Amino acid sequence: MNAVQQVIAVTASAVLAALLTFLLVRLLDRLRRRDAESEAREVVRQAEQEVENRRREAELEIKELAIQQQAQSEKELRKLRGELHERERLLDKRQDSLEEQAEQLRKQEKAVESTRRKLAEHIQDTNRRKEELSKLLDLQRQTLHELSGLSREEATNRLLELIDSQLRQETGAIILKHEKQVNETCEQKAREVLLTALQRYAAAHTAETTTSTVGISNDEMKGRIIGREGRNIRAFEKITGVDVIIDDTPGVVVVSAFDTIRREIARIALEKLIADGRIHPIRIEEIVANTQRELERHIQKVGEEACQESDIHGLHQRLVDLMGRLHFRTSYSQNVLRHSIEVAYIAGLLAEEIGLDGALARRCGLLHDIGKAADHEAEGGHPKIGAELLRRYGERPEVVQAAADHHEDLKVENPYTVLVSAADACSAARPGARRETLERYIKRMEELESIANKLAGVDQAFAVQAGRELRVMVNAKDTSDESAARICHDIVKAFEQQLSYPGEIKVTVLRETRYVEMAR
Repeated sequence: MNAVQQVIAVTASAVLAALLTFLLVRLLDRLRRRDAESEAREVVRQAEQEVENRRREAELEIKELAIQQQAQSEKELRKLRGELHERERLLDKRQDSLEEQAEQLRKQEKAVESTRRKLAEHIQDTNRRKEELSKLLDLQRQTLHELSGLSREEATNRLLELIDSQLRQETGAIILKHEKQVNETCEQKAREVLLTALQRYAAAHTAETTTSTVGISNDEMKGRIIGREGRNIRAFEKITGVDVIIDDTPGVVVVSAFDTIRREIARIALEKLIADGRIHPIRIEEIVANTQRELERHIQKVGEEACQESDIHGLHQRLVDLMGRLHFRTSYSQNVLRHSIEVAYIAGLLAEEIGLDGALARRCGLLHDIGKAADHEAEGGHPKIGAELLRRYGERPEVVQAAADHHEDLKVENPYTVLVSAADACSAARPGARRETLERYIKRMEELESIANKLAGVDQAFAVQAGRELRVMVNAKDTSDESAARICHDIVKAFEQQLSYPGEIKVTVLRETRYVEMAR
């Protein structure tokens, strides 16, 4: 019985446990469902809250964008209103201007009408006086016939003689007038041709002196150049024909001679001796002889290069050598070879401008100063010596005459002489070509401009025409016509007091007022 009870008890316990387990599972399931629903509701609530926040943010952004668009629209509206006001102002201004012009036109019409009326009255008065004058002339003519006792034919003859004499005088005056006009036209054309040729050619200018300097490494070399009891320097001066000046100037030995070729030979030979270090009379003689041969080859090469640069061919070798020697000759500090090449180019350009042979003109210009290369070897001026050389070496008569007469009275039968003379004058007159270096020329131009710029009211000053003219720009707001004239006078007085210059300097003061408006 106990066993049955125990079984029953166990069974009951098992059933009870299963029932409790079932109930517990159901309870847990219900609680889980309740928690899931609560969590779902919470998620839904948060989603709704986020949607609401997003909606509010979107509304705020839309409102800000609307405010910005409204501000931009108002700004554009204000800009359009300003433009409209500006256009209204311009239209009002133009309307006032048109009304003023219309008023002036009415006044001019009245003046024209008054002038027309006065002119008509004047014409009537003139016609009336003309009739009276005709009657008086007829009366005077009749009276003259009666008083002079001349017949009509005799009076006519005398009158024709008087008219013929007057016509001769008037004809002479007309001829003189036309001759003057022809001369002015010829001068203007000549200037145009000359300026065109000069603008087509430009060349550099170099200045030469009568001394050359040779640098030395130390003062001990000066003693070696002088030698024992001066035998080295005496031998060097005797062989080269130059003067060697050795003084207290550190690092420099001066070679002086008027013959530029000798001076160049001496300079190169002295540099070689210093570089070699062996300085004694026998070595000096060897170095100078070698240098002479090298310089002769250099002279020939320079002459050939000058002929090639000028496009001149077929020259005799002696003339080519003389052209190379012109490289070492100066005239008023202007290198004669560069001057000859420049004259050749300018003469050729002038000849081409007027329809002559440009090659022949260049040949005449290149050889016009050939006599300067041999004027120390013959008597007479360089034109005569050059003409003899050119004639001796078979040059054309035009070339010979250009060399002989480019400094004399021009001969019309040979136009190339005229061209060479004009080109020679232009080359010598270029700024910086003669008597003053380029630095002095630039300094003079700067002085002219600086003196003008110091005056009150001057904006800019430009020196033109190689310093022969100064153009000054003054401020139109700060100056009047009277003050501009005073500035011009002050500049002229300053030039006269502070500068020394040949000839005259023209000062031109420009005062300009400009008004600019934009039509929209």
